[in-house]
Amino acid sequence: MMTNSNDNNLASVPAINPYLKSAQACAIDYLPLLRNAGIDPELLDDNNQRISVAAMEKLLLLLIEASGDQCFGLHSAKFIEPASYSVLGYISMNCSSLRDIQAKIPIYEKIVGDMGVTSVEIANGFALQRWECKFTDPEALRNEVEHVLGSWVTYARNFLNFQLHDAVWFQHSAPRDPALLASYSEIFASEVLFDQAANGLRIREEKLDMPLPQANEKLLDMLLGHATQLLAEITHHQRVTDQVKNLLRLMLRTQTPSSAMIAEKLGISSRTLQRKLGDEGTHYKDVLNELRLELALYFLKNTNLSLDSIAHELGYSEARSFYRSFKHWTGRTAGSYRTDGST
Repeated sequence: MMTNSNDNNLASVPAINPYLKSAQACAIDYLPLLRNAGIDPELLDDNNQRISVAAMEKLLLLLIEASGDQCFGLHSAKFIEPASYSVLGYISMNCSSLRDIQAKIPIYEKIVGDMGVTSVEIANGFALQRWECKFTDPEALRNEVEHVLGSWVTYARNFLNFQLHDAVWFQHSAPRDPALLASYSEIFASEVLFDQAANGLRIREEKLDMPLPQANEKLLDMLLGHATQLLAEITHHQRVTDQVKNLLRLMLRTQTPSSAMIAEKLGISSRTLQRKLGDEGTHYKDVLNELRLELALYFLKNTNLSLDSIAHELGYSEARSFYRSFKHWTGRTAGSYRTDGST
C-alpha cells in the first residue's frame, strides 16, 4: 500500500487557523470535519502543536465541499494575521526591507509548515517570489496556492503597510465561472495571470530595498533567537547534518559559529556532535563549507548584494577570505560567476 508523502510533512496549528475562521464566517461547523480529516480538535488550543500536511489537505477539501466555494482558499486569505505565520510573521514585521524578509523566509518557513517552498528569482528588473506547493490533490493544491499568495498580499497590505506586488502568476487556469474573477481583483488589486510557468508574485526589483517603517533591529534579534530554538525542536528528528545546517543558516550572518556552539544549541557535547557527523560520513567544517557555497551561489544568482555584503552574510570577517574560499570551491572567482552565470 502506497503512503502519501505528505504524511511525514507537518503543518503548524496557526497555519490552518485562517481556514477555520473562514469556515466560521460561512457558518460551517468544522469540528466534525476536523475529526474526519484525522485532526484532534483539542490540538487547536496549542499553537505549538503540528498536524500532518496530508490531514491539512484533506481538511481543506472537506471545507471546500462544505462551503460550496470554489475559491475557499483565496477567500480565507482575508483572515491572515501575524500569528498565522508563527514567529516568522513577527520576524517579517521587524525586517528592514522586503529583500531582508525574502532572505529569511526560506530559512524559517519550516516553522510554519512543510506545505510548500518559497524561492525568489530576479531578472530584468523584476523579482518573482515563487511558491511551490506540496499538496497532491489538484483542487486542494489550487486552493492552497491561491490562499498562500493571497495571504502574502493581504499581510503586506495590512501589517507592513506595503503594496507588495505588480502582478500575480498562477500555473492553473482561470475559474470557469467569470463571476469568481471579482474575488481575485478584490484580494490582489493587480493584474492576475493564469496558465503561467510558476505560482508567485511579480515584484519590481526597486521595491525590494524600500525601507519598512516598523523595522526594529533589537526586537528582530530576539525573535531570531526564539526562531532558532523552535527550528531546532522541529528538526530534532532529522539527520544531525541537516540540524547543523539549519542552525548555521540562522547564525552565520552574525558570526561563524564553532562546532562547540552548535553542539550546545543541540544539547550535546562537541565530541558527540563530531561522532554523529562522522557516522553520517561528514565533518563539521564540511557542513559549514557546503552551506556557505550553497548560500553564495544563491546570493550571486538571485540578488544584487555586493561581494562584500555576501561575505558578511556568510559569516566571514574579511571579504578576501570569502573570495579565496569561493575560488577553492568552484575554480572560479565570485565576480566571474555573477557576470557569466552558472554556465
